[in-house]
Amino acid sequence: TMVSRASYLLIILSVTLLSGSSAFVGGQWRQIQGRDSTLPSNNLAGHRSFETSVAASKTESLQTLDEKQIDFTRGYLNKHHGDFITAVAETFSELGVTKAKKNAFSGGSYAITDATLLDIDPEGTTLEIEASIKERKTSRVERVSVDLNASPLSKIRSQFASMEAVPSSEDKPIDDLVRRLNRLCWIVNKPKITGKLIQLGIQLGGDGVGELKENLFLNQVPHNRYVRKYFYEMAADATLEAVALCSEGKISNRMKLTTMFPEMNPSMDSYRIGTILEMARTIAIKLAEENLRVRVCVQGSMGVGIFTAVPKQLNGVAKLLQMMDWQAEEGEENEGMIGNYLNFGGVGKEHVVNAHTAEDGTKVEQDDVFLIIAPQSMVGVDSSIIPALSEMVDAAGDRPVILMNPDLTDKVSSQGQQNVRGRQQRMDFANSFKTIYHFQNIYVSGTSYFPILGSMTKLSPLAPWVAHQRRDLADDGGEIYIPVLASEYKPQGDVILESFES
Repeated sequence: TMVSRASYLLIILSVTLLSGSSAFVGGQWRQIQGRDSTLPSNNLAGHRSFETSVAASKTESLQTLDEKQIDFTRGYLNKHHGDFITAVAETFSELGVTKAKKNAFSGGSYAITDATLLDIDPEGTTLEIEASIKERKTSRVERVSVDLNASPLSKIRSQFASMEAVPSSEDKPIDDLVRRLNRLCWIVNKPKITGKLIQLGIQLGGDGVGELKENLFLNQVPHNRYVRKYFYEMAADATLEAVALCSEGKISNRMKLTTMFPEMNPSMDSYRIGTILEMARTIAIKLAEENLRVRVCVQGSMGVGIFTAVPKQLNGVAKLLQMMDWQAEEGEENEGMIGNYLNFGGVGKEHVVNAHTAEDGTKVEQDDVFLIIAPQSMVGVDSSIIPALSEMVDAAGDRPVILMNPDLTDKVSSQGQQNVRGRQQRMDFANSFKTIYHFQNIYVSGTSYFPILGSMTKLSPLAPWVAHQRRDLADDGGEIYIPVLASEYKPQGDVILESFES
């Protein structure tokens, strides 16, 4: 299906945080005098306040919806989604309760025939709806208010009826309104509207929530350098935001970052190890620029005796990681970074460095963030990554541990060591890592990787999950990823495919 380029507004959002108590000065990494080396286990509080950094990273925005946003949203919903407004009035107001009570005795003589959205309060928390009611031979109009955080007042057949309210955030008012409306869409069984509302938020001056750059051409391998850089920077920004939120206690320190476009999908023959290493380098440098000491880790050999090995995907990665050009030599941009703000390691508690004094009297600073590249188990006995990773996470305390493209599922093994015994504990541990960034292409089937139908994304730690459909622009003008589905929880595959337009 062809779409017009002029129909969509594309914005690239970048997040920049402020520096801390030591800095990148005069082209080199320098330690600022007076840095406190006796900080608690989560050293982030010792750096310049991340609360201030996050606030400074966001563009100043209006605290309320403006008149244009309210009018456009009201007009759009009334014109194109009147059935949604009617369902909201019935489900989230006393009208639905009244309908159920009266129809229990009158055999369906009470009906809400239509509804119109009259107004949205400037704070984006309440809808004013006028409902047309027909009861026996009479008709009347009633006005009701619906709280966008409300739970259903009347019974509804929906697996999402108990969906929790969207937590308060620092989103722009229009983005916050869209997310709350999307929650109502899921509850009243109209999820296909959610993607259109995401587009609405983009067009009405939001922060580009759920928006992807056009002309990525991910079907073409190898990818263009600007495409790789786009994903690197997006993942790095999301990681930095997650670390800041962790320092404020808003999210868990157990995080995972998943990027599965063709060059980073190990199940495809287009997999390129250099791409995941370049992304790890971008993320590590981004964190180091904020004066965080980062340890980039790659698991070592696993197994017993002659059955010792490294997963094929990670073969040689630890060596390549240290051989990469980090621009950290004398006279280069990141001079002095390696060995100070950036170090390398493996997976296990022995690779967690805490602040201490070395035998020669020099002070050793603790690691602030751990970035682990593609941790995974192997086929065979005693080849599960979970024990070593679990010990490392425990040793890290409340410091951020970030898994890049992890595969923590059990593998086939003799004696059932990765099949039955302790399986629930391993699953619970794997599920304790929360997504801070996700990009994964959607294909026709699990065994056919081309053509690309779209993508599933979560572009920052607090962003919603958004499914996109890849569409060709008219007159061979390129391609665009259009939001078609959005949720606070990751949607299932069948729901995603149903939302795609043919």
